[in-house]
Amino acid sequence: MNRNLIRAKELLGSGASLAIINGGGELTFSDRGIKSLLSLQTGSLMGAFVADKIIGKAAAMLLARGGAIEVYAEVISEPALKVLHDRHILCVYEKLVPNIINREGTGICPMESAVLTLSDTEAAYAVLCAKTGYAG
Repeated sequence: MNRNLIRAKELLGSGASLAIINGGGELTFSDRGIKSLLSLQTGSLMGAFVADKIIGKAAAMLLARGGAIEVYAEVISEPALKVLHDRHILCVYEKLVPNIINREGTGICPMESAVLTLSDTEAAYAVLCAKTGYAG
């Protein structure tokens, strides 16, 4: 694991749900879900090392779209791992699950479900913006 990814992982231990190391700068977020990833400026993930508590396919598509190069996840879904592997984004994780489950525990996360059949990151971004009401 790259030292930048190790540092991003350490930041998760101090209360962040998402940590990004890019160009020597550190960004941390405590929001749940993909809100933080959607709000990032274009290019802010280019060449970034990212640690996230939970990475489903929606988050993976946003990380790939943004240009992240190495990712750590405490929990990652199989569809998310495939997205990262297909785009040659190095990924280290603690737990691999079939899918991310919604907060009620009754089914697949609605964000993961929204992009499950998509392979194009721009299409996924558009779907996720529409689903969340984010005007990116």
